[in-house]
Amino acid sequence: MTGPGRIAVALHDVEPRTFDRCALIRDWLDDHGVDRVTLLVIPAPDLHPFHDRRPEMVDWLAERARGGDAIAQHGLEHRQARRAGNRVSEFRGLDEVETRRAVDAGRRVLRLAGVQPQGFVAPGYAYTPALRATLDARFRWWASLRAVHRAAGDATRSPAIGLGTSDAVRRLASPTLVRAGGLFAGELLRLDLHPADLERRRHVQALERVLRGARRRAAVTYDELAAGTA
Repeated sequence: MTGPGRIAVALHDVEPRTFDRCALIRDWLDDHGVDRVTLLVIPAPDLHPFHDRRPEMVDWLAERARGGDAIAQHGLEHRQARRAGNRVSEFRGLDEVETRRAVDAGRRVLRLAGVQPQGFVAPGYAYTPALRATLDARFRWWASLRAVHRAAGDATRSPAIGLGTSDAVRRLASPTLVRAGGLFAGELLRLDLHPADLERRRHVQALERVLRGARRRAAVTYDELAAGTA
């Protein structure tokens, strides 16, 4: 699809270890005409505040925000444990009190770095009832694989396409499916990017084809989708 519409790009897993790659991807998106992106920041990887390990990330995020990007909270530490051979999401097994503490700890870290996140995306889009209830009380929006949900209860329905890193997303993704998703997207195209996406030539080619096909779409952030201003 090359006609009018919108594209909402979300860059996942922004943290100290991936910072250089994420900055490169952000510049690459600018080269493709995507001037607004939603940056999903992990507040405390391994329970260490991100700004302690990479202070320059604070200045970069502030610059990106001034340029129109949105910054959202991406879990707390983006932890994925393995139990019986399966990956377990960061919030699975936590009760309501533990969930609130984890979410609030991440918010505090971001605010200490001068970031005021309006939205939240769970690592791997793995939500629990306790997490959803916590987010509705604290954020203007949270995003699932299939929609951007507002705290008011309504949602912008649009599936995210990408080459994901979670087991659930990866089973549904391939370069061929990503190209098809970009081709047949409706008025809103949601595109997920991860730091590892530029490591494989076929992945880069698929993503570039989607971006070329979306060149006439207006770039929007999840903040704008939730506010109804885009």
